[in-house]
Amino acid sequence: MAAADTKVMDIRKIVIMVVLVTAVVFVWSVVMTAMGHVDVVAWLAPALALTVQQIVRTTRSRNAPTPGHGTVGIPDEDGAP
Repeated sequence: MAAADTKVMDIRKIVIMVVLVTAVVFVWSVVMTAMGHVDVVAWLAPALALTVQQIVRTTRSRNAPTPGHGTVGIPDEDGAP
């Protein structure tokens, strides 16, 4: 039971981190736009969006099963190894 609780806490921490990073990026963009620095936001937006995307992808891949897990090898048709 303790291992399951630890995994749940890890997932919660990851979700909180993803939400916080996304919120920081959004707030930064709004503040810079309000200050009249639209060109800076437009220039850095792709890099910031990529950062958020990589964090989300890492979170999802951490919970996904590993490739090849639970697969069975199929021999060639001619029987050669």
